Amino acid sequence: MSPPTKDIDTMVLGAGIIGVNTAYWLSRLGRSVTVVDRQPGPGLETSFANGGQISVSHAEPWANPAAPLKVLKWLTQKDAPLLYRPRLDPYQWWWLLQWLLECRPNRTNRNIVKIVNLATYSRSQLQEVREREGIRYDQRTLGILHFYRDLLEFENAMAVAEFMRRYGCRREVVSTRRILEIEPALAHSAGDIVGGTYTDQDESGDAHKFTVELAKVCVRQGVEFLYRTELVGFRHDRQARTISGVILRDRVSGRTKTVRAGNYIVALGSYSAPLLRKIGVYLNLYPAKGYSITVSTAGAAGAPRVSLTDDQYKLVYSRLGDRLRVAGTAELSGYSTVLDPVRCRAIVANARGVFPAAGDYDRAVFWTGLRPATPSNVPYIGRSDYLNLWLNTGHGTLGWTMGCGSGRIIAERITGER
Repeated sequence: MSPPTKDIDTMVLGAGIIGVNTAYWLSRLGRSVTVVDRQPGPGLETSFANGGQISVSHAEPWANPAAPLKVLKWLTQKDAPLLYRPRLDPYQWWWLLQWLLECRPNRTNRNIVKIVNLATYSRSQLQEVREREGIRYDQRTLGILHFYRDLLEFENAMAVAEFMRRYGCRREVVSTRRILEIEPALAHSAGDIVGGTYTDQDESGDAHKFTVELAKVCVRQGVEFLYRTELVGFRHDRQARTISGVILRDRVSGRTKTVRAGNYIVALGSYSAPLLRKIGVYLNLYPAKGYSITVSTAGAAGAPRVSLTDDQYKLVYSRLGDRLRVAGTAELSGYSTVLDPVRCRAIVANARGVFPAAGDYDRAVFWTGLRPATPSNVPYIGRSDYLNLWLNTGHGTLGWTMGCGSGRIIAERITGER
């Protein structure tokens, strides 16, 4: 083991959408920042091929009063929107128990308010960063349209939309006719649609492209990135409640070294929880495995232009330049990132059914990633039990939506700005 290197000011662990935003804001506030990631570049795990939505309108958490019965119904369906596969893992069961508690109406409403507040703030910060830094990432500012095929689900959505409007989310209820005006490409499925909601302030764009471009801005601001570098563990003093260093391993040479910093920010997505348990920090955070397909729309006339959410199948659609990204499903089955062909085919079949002329489905590119989900869908943002160890993790399916705001919030707390 090499001796500790020279102290640095602030270390961000993780170079996904959350970590890079954290580094950006810390740097703007005058901190010297080093970012560590095991991948060869930024945004190559959960941020890589997500659904592309900046969606304040998705503030209703998975944990809601209607969810437990749905999950029971889906238990025997391999292509279900939410698939729970029990494991001999106490942390999975701990997560599930807390999730059931969060399904109570008062908890759900409380969590909606928190998510709307953070997501709205974050969306405004994204717009600010985009204009200030001149970042382009196949963004579209045409809003997000939710459409429903089931009348009961639509009625529930109307109640949720009304509640969200009280807290600043401009989510309006729209008729089938209005839906087709907003997105004519849905004409093929119009007979199945009973209504929808439309949030004109929501956006879409390629999270990976944004993360790469923001990382370039960070480098120009003096941020150092250590790629292909894996966090092995922490050196800590429980009595003093401090982290004295992190043990890093170079994934190319295999060499390890201890690096010391003044503050450490954990932005490691789903891997935050198991790494922090080694030092007695227990986060109720579990990976929700999601899937996406990316389809070329070159030469196709039937692709949507507005970002969409199909409530029945829990799929989101985002047009990213000459590509269509379709993403969704959640699988609580541990840390495996092996693609399940059944779930891949289900997404293709659903997308083809809604937009048969949207693109080349036969050459769809498949992806899966682990989204760091808390039972409430509210992330961990703030100081841990250790005085110089901070958390910015647990954003679930809304990491792209909450990333810019979360980065600024944690940076301002560390620097004393907030």
